[in-house]
This record gives sequence, C-alpha cells and structure tokens, in this order.
Amino acid sequence: MKKRIHNRKELEAIRKKLRKNLTPAEAFLWKHLKAKQLMGRRFQKQHSIGPYIVDFYCAFEKLIVELDGEVHLNPTAEEKDNRRTGYLQQLGYTVIRFENKIVFDNLFSVLEEIKSHFNGEIDI
Repeated sequence: MKKRIHNRKELEAIRKKLRKNLTPAEAFLWKHLKAKQLMGRRFQKQHSIGPYIVDFYCAFEKLIVELDGEVHLNPTAEEKDNRRTGYLQQLGYTVIRFENKIVFDNLFSVLEEIKSHFNGEIDI
C-alpha cells in the first residue's frame, strides 16, 4: 500500500491550528492567493506534504511558497529549511521563499516572482 504524503491525518490538528493563526505576512499574502485570484491558480494554505506543513501550495504548478520571519534567520533554522526544501524538491516540487518583510514592502514583486514559476495558461 502506497503511503499517503499529502495532508496526512496525524498533521490535521496542527494544520487547522496554523490556518486559524496565520502570521500577519501569511494573512496578507493569502488575500491575494485565495479564490484563484492569481492567474486562476488554486492555492491552499498550510498544506502538508510528507512530514512538513508548507505555507502555500499550488498543486497545478507543483509550487510551494514559504514565508520566513526572523525565526528563520539563524544557522540552525537555515539548516532545517534547507533539509525541508531538499526533501520537497526530491519529490518534484519547486520551493520559493520570501522574507515576511518583503511581502509587505513589495507585494507586487512577490506576486510577479510567484507567477514567473507558472508553466501553463489557465487564467480565467
């Protein structure tokens, strides 16, 4: 039997808690990603893949968007992030990261960077 890697049951409670308690940067970006607002792509927030819960996930593009706050700016956290990114990339996902500050300071560039990773046209 193939092991499920998406939204595993044992991470459900954590995913729900994270969805209800988005960081300010996550909530701000989510306003622009939800409801297929970005070129018709459906994003999910706090989606789990394997043992990890990613901030935003677009299945159509196999794209993961991660937002990093100051807690990520130390060698231990960077090592964990690199391990996590490596795992996700091995599964065929593209992972892009933004610092929380840039989401607020330059949302247009963040959205353009996300769109630059889109392959097909499904704009509605």
